[in-house]
Amino acid sequence: MVDPCAAALVLIVTGFLCLGIKESALAQGIATAVNVFAMLFVIIAGGYLGFKTGWTGYEVPTGYFPFGVDGMLAGSATVFFSYIGFDTVASTAEEAKNPKRDLPLGIALSLSICCCLYMLVSIVIVGLVPYYAMDPDTPISSAFASNGMQWAAYIITVGAVTALISTLMGSILPQPRILMAMARDGLLPSFFLDVNKHTQVPVNSTLATGIVASILAFFMDVSQLAGMVSVGTLLAFTMVAVSVLILRYVPPDEVPLPLSLQESIDSYKLRHNSDAQMINGENPAKSPGDPCLPLLGEKNVAVDCTVVEKLEALSSCTLDEENRRKIAGWTIMLICVGAFMLTFAASNLWFSSLIRFTLCGAGGLLLLSGLVILTCIDQDDERHNFGHAGGFICPFVPLLPISCILINVYLLINLEVATWVRVSVWLMVGVLIYIFYGRRHSSLLNAIYVPKAHVDEIYRSSGAIL
Repeated sequence: MVDPCAAALVLIVTGFLCLGIKESALAQGIATAVNVFAMLFVIIAGGYLGFKTGWTGYEVPTGYFPFGVDGMLAGSATVFFSYIGFDTVASTAEEAKNPKRDLPLGIALSLSICCCLYMLVSIVIVGLVPYYAMDPDTPISSAFASNGMQWAAYIITVGAVTALISTLMGSILPQPRILMAMARDGLLPSFFLDVNKHTQVPVNSTLATGIVASILAFFMDVSQLAGMVSVGTLLAFTMVAVSVLILRYVPPDEVPLPLSLQESIDSYKLRHNSDAQMINGENPAKSPGDPCLPLLGEKNVAVDCTVVEKLEALSSCTLDEENRRKIAGWTIMLICVGAFMLTFAASNLWFSSLIRFTLCGAGGLLLLSGLVILTCIDQDDERHNFGHAGGFICPFVPLLPISCILINVYLLINLEVATWVRVSVWLMVGVLIYIFYGRRHSSLLNAIYVPKAHVDEIYRSSGAIL
């Protein structure tokens, strides 16, 4: 079964996104405002009907949770794509005036508002009509029609259309920016790097995204697409949570710099070696520093006892730091394993009770132990300097990232097997692109790795902006 209308709508939205980010933001703002108005109408009018009729939807023999917590979470995993629009804010960071302030504020406010609206609409609709009596194609309008408000279907239809347009724009908008960033890093062909001088939009990336999306919308069912999008969103959120733990406890020791900064790096090495020779009483003119030496090359020099004691104390601290990083790295890995064991055993009811309780206990023990260990050990001192200076810092680490990993993995496991098969094929395509193109053209192929403590000074000496 094909859907030409869905494919045409995707192409229309894609063409509109090519006009510019300001025009797209204006249109999306109007569509969102209409959608919010429709949801407020559902909440207010539906609440009035619910109090008038006595909330008959909740008076069902099976109770409020007919399918239990597992059924609720399975449904949550399916509709998780509703939250995909929030990555649009992060993907358009390069086009924000003050991303350090605007991005966290925009994500937090929009997420809070949408969560409240989604929950209120669900509460009202489920209370108006029992879940088994709902029309699966038009649940909201049919709920009002069953209570004598057939005219409400027009308002709900307008809200649904604008919500569809807003969702399409929010889904397609970030992907071209991601493709452009990947092409900038050499993982995709330079075709995706083209930016229109007038609209400042990556046109090629936008058109490619729209064409692929329209093909999928033409051939695939909405439920199939929703499952694939939910898997992608949950996987991305899980990777972000794991990355937060890595950056807080075991961030990279070295940072790759482009080959264009070779001259600045060599100059910094010469200056560093010359300063070291002057401190050691040597003449840098007689023994010039070799730019091929490591940036932090070691020398055997005669120093007084006080300095030797300091170096010994420093070496002991370095050893402790290495052990801390090893413990943190293994702990993060065991947390991921524990989250998978716990959620997998809790979701599979066909396991025997002994196996389920054993796996749940082992997974829970790994999670709890990991939380205690990461709470007790110190976080990396460079966590505030890696990637950016200042700005938003994730709170409640490690509790919040571990909770995100646990919840996301549980939702992923509750998705259908057919959805995982489709996503696996999609991921395999990405792996093949990386193996045959991205791996050979990556910008990291000829990158120069330097200690992260010296990156800022190298960039300042080159006149670049980090």
